Amino acid sequence: MKALVETIAKALVDHPHEVRVNAVDKERTLVFELSVHPDDMGKIIGKQGRIAKALRTVVMAASVDTDKRVTVEIV
Repeated sequence: MKALVETIAKALVDHPHEVRVNAVDKERTLVFELSVHPDDMGKIIGKQGRIAKALRTVVMAASVDTDKRVTVEIV
C-alpha cells in the first residue's frame, strides 16, 4: 500500500522526486505519512480537500482485507 500512495502522489505533483511516504505502525492502525514539496501541497490536498479525501478512500478500499485501520496523513 505504501507503493500505491507513492504512485498516486507522484502522478499529481510537479516535483515527484520529493515525494516521501513513511509507514508508521501503531497498535491497530497503520498510518502513511505523505510528505511533498511545499509548492505541491495544494495539489495533494485539492480544493476543499477533495484529492486528499479521494486518496484516503482508495487506500481504505485497498486495505479491506487487512485487520488494521489504514489512514493517510499529509505532513
